[in-house]
Amino acid sequence: MDDLISDFLTEANESLEIVDAELVNFEAKPEDRAALDKIFRLVHSIKGTSGFLGLPRLEAVAHAGETLLGRFRDGKLAVSSDAVTLVLRSIDTIKAILDGLAASGSEPAGDDSGLIGELEAMSEDAPAGLAEEVVAAPVEEPRVLRPGEVSMEDLEAAFAAAEGPSFDFGDEPAPVESAQIELAQPEPVQTAQVAEASGEEGGPAATNQSIRVGVEVLEDMMTLVSELVLTRNQLLQLNRSRTDDAFVPPLQRLSTITGELQDSVMKTRMQPIGAAWKKLPRLVRDLSKELGKKIDLVMDGETTELDRQVLEQIRDPLTHMVRNSADHGLETPEQRRAAGKSDVGTIRLAAFHEGGSIVIRVQDDGRGLDTARIREKAIEKGLVSRTDAEALTDAQVHRLVFSPGFSTAAAVTNVSGRGVGMDVVRSNIEQIGGQIELNSTAGQGSGVTIKIPLTLAIVSALIVGAGGERFAVPQGYVVELIKVDGEDTEHRIETIEHIRMVRLREELVPLIDLSAELGRTARRPATFVMVMQVGQHRFGVIVDEVIDTEEIVVKPLAAALRNISVFSGATILGDGSVVLIVDPNGLTERAGEIPASAQKAIDEAAAWGEAEGLERKSLLVVRVGEGQPKAVELSKVTRLEHADASRIERNGHRASLQYRGRLMTVLTVDESQMLRSSGVQPLLVFTGALYSMALAVDEIVDVVDAQLKIELTATRPGLLGVAVVDGKATDILDIDHFMLLALAEQARSDDPANSSVDTREAA
Repeated sequence: MDDLISDFLTEANESLEIVDAELVNFEAKPEDRAALDKIFRLVHSIKGTSGFLGLPRLEAVAHAGETLLGRFRDGKLAVSSDAVTLVLRSIDTIKAILDGLAASGSEPAGDDSGLIGELEAMSEDAPAGLAEEVVAAPVEEPRVLRPGEVSMEDLEAAFAAAEGPSFDFGDEPAPVESAQIELAQPEPVQTAQVAEASGEEGGPAATNQSIRVGVEVLEDMMTLVSELVLTRNQLLQLNRSRTDDAFVPPLQRLSTITGELQDSVMKTRMQPIGAAWKKLPRLVRDLSKELGKKIDLVMDGETTELDRQVLEQIRDPLTHMVRNSADHGLETPEQRRAAGKSDVGTIRLAAFHEGGSIVIRVQDDGRGLDTARIREKAIEKGLVSRTDAEALTDAQVHRLVFSPGFSTAAAVTNVSGRGVGMDVVRSNIEQIGGQIELNSTAGQGSGVTIKIPLTLAIVSALIVGAGGERFAVPQGYVVELIKVDGEDTEHRIETIEHIRMVRLREELVPLIDLSAELGRTARRPATFVMVMQVGQHRFGVIVDEVIDTEEIVVKPLAAALRNISVFSGATILGDGSVVLIVDPNGLTERAGEIPASAQKAIDEAAAWGEAEGLERKSLLVVRVGEGQPKAVELSKVTRLEHADASRIERNGHRASLQYRGRLMTVLTVDESQMLRSSGVQPLLVFTGALYSMALAVDEIVDVVDAQLKIELTATRPGLLGVAVVDGKATDILDIDHFMLLALAEQARSDDPANSSVDTREAA
């Protein structure tokens, strides 16, 4: 294909994307003259270049559309929905011609006389009243020309005096008003010489300079940088085994430069997500007409940037989710009025950075998902049995819409109903290492949240061992890492209905053993559990060891391994070994759900606790002596202090500490408890109305959330009783008792007679 045609196709397609979005905005705000000028200018450029390149069909359609837009600019035709629809049809025809030109290298044959006739007929249908208003409109005074500009008269004289060949850019010259506006408001591009001559500051620095670079060039650059990162990792690994430090400075410098180069190349691949949203205003506008609904599309975060490769992967999922919200989610104006809502439904599209990922949300204020209908449809299609379906929670039922072939539409339409939607959306998102979750509230609307990585090329990973092999796990999915051994009582592994689970802060998390899934024998003196979060699903993965964290370069899998859902790719570690990258989305399907009976028991226990008036409270667990642990409500503790034991003053049986300019009484939990004479003394500080008190402990153990139920009554002062906290019998301290003791000590300290006695005793 000719380079001139290739450049024209690129620029024309970019222009038409802008025209689509601007036309929809202009229809909503007909008074926006700047938007209309922009649309007219782009269509005019396409028409002129088409004539220059000898593309008569394209030129004819563009000319007819430009004429109609010119009537809008002249004020001779009112902006109406029918007129905008006709212009959009001409834009669609131009796109089809461009597609044919790109495919064959020549303009495709076709008859556009019907469309051109409609455009010309509407252009000629100019109400007299509007024309009179235009004629009667006051003429603005011409502004003073800036340096480098020429007047219209000088330009016409130059054209008249020019000799030689000329190009025909249309059947008729552009309106005079158009030429005046374009000349009077040129694009702000200056050369350095012009900037200096005009005395303006900034010069070339103020000009946004850019060049076109082929995508394949950027891909080659990214590949080279990826190889450089691998080489950097290998050099760092080799240097760790050396005793000679001579290579440390240059390696550190190499590592820094590699990181900076990686960031720079990544920036060349980054594009604003708004590039994937350009077609959505037009899509929503067409759906609004087709479905008879009033829809307002609100977009926030268009400038959020992500990798071009990721951007291409999410175009179709975003389009489908917006179509779903318009068709299934939003109600008709009559239904919305009956529900007490406004006639106009809203679809909100938002994008923002969160950690090392991009979060995209599509939310509507429609009817929400019909949970009962989804459940019945799943039973009808054989996705679940009726018994299992009744045991599913609402969130689990909602996830069924991602099943292949699932649709609740009553009839197949041009918009939806074929059951090839949300499963493809999930597949595309998971293919790029993303997560997708669905939320819905009946009568208020539903939304889809997508979390995807910024880039697919280089990611941070956790290197783990399982069954004698090493694997890489993307760090973004790991929310917690815990160690479990045979004596661990805090994190207990339990088996409920043949599903292994770990109890994590009173929450049951289903487990899968990575070694067992791979058919390998575990080699573990202890067990590590990676708690992972994929969408709304939380599960644990048992591994033998946690080795290291490393930035890895993602390589595609060999053809023989591509059908194994547990792996998403491979990478080369710093020591040169090849390891597989675990796909958390594939593991999700293998992690069992919490059995309905177990979930029911948990829910009943929670309901019983609420019925008994047992609130969940945060408790501070401490250790004093060799006895059972002790706990106090965290809300009553003002501060946790680790004081230097030498600063605690002892006066007979009393102890105090200079704390924030005053003496603070220090008490012990047990009479037999001894304050430390050296080192650090842990203290719990409690504050009253006019005084403070500290309670000395041996160790601050943990903070836990639990329902506080006193099982045994107190046997001595200072205790409320004994309760089961985190699976252990625990003494619950009576802080009010110690506060009264501290108040008595404070009163004795304020008595002058007692003060003199204390002084003599201290002496």
